[in-house]
Amino acid sequence: MLRNRKTGYGLVAIAFHWLIALMFLGQAGLGFYMEDLPLDDPLTFPIYQWHKSIGLSILLLALLRFIWRMLNPAPDLPTAMPGWEKRAARLAHMFLYVAIIAVPLTGWALVSASPRNIPTFAYNLVVIPHLPVPVSEAAETLWTFIHGMLAKAALAVALIHIAAALRHESVLRDGLISRMIR
Repeated sequence: MLRNRKTGYGLVAIAFHWLIALMFLGQAGLGFYMEDLPLDDPLTFPIYQWHKSIGLSILLLALLRFIWRMLNPAPDLPTAMPGWEKRAARLAHMFLYVAIIAVPLTGWALVSASPRNIPTFAYNLVVIPHLPVPVSEAAETLWTFIHGMLAKAALAVALIHIAAALRHESVLRDGLISRMIR
C-alpha cells in the first residue's frame, strides 16, 4: 500500500521517514566530525561539499515528505496511549518536521552569508546559488550558531523519538513501531 491507513503508514511515508532519518543521522555525525576538521586539511573541501549536498537532498526530501503528509494524514495513535504521551509525540513530530527543513536552510544561509563566497557544488554536478542574505563575518557567525543549535536540538529530539519508539516496542509491546516498518 502506497498511502497511509488508519492503522499504519504507507510505503511512501515509510520510505521518506527512513531515508531522511538515515541521512539526518549521517549528517549529524559528519557535522560533529567537521567541527574539528582543520581548514588546511585536503579532505575539508570535499567533506563540506558532501555535507552541503546531502543537506540540500534532505531539504528536498523534507519538502516532498511534507506535501505527501498533507495529502496522507498520519495514522491515529493508539487509543490506550495517555494524553500527555500523545501530545509529546505530536510535538516531537512537529519539531522534527520543522527541523528537517530549517536545519538545511540555515546551513544554506550560513554558506550564503560567508564573505569567503565558496560555491556549493551539489554532488559535483551543479552549482547551487547562494541565498539572498547579507554577507558578513557577523552574519556567517550568526547563521553558523543557529544551524549548529538547531541541528543539535533536532538530534536530541530524534534520539528521544528513537528511545520512545524502542520503549513502545520492547516494554509496552503495543506494536506502535511496526506502523513505520511494514
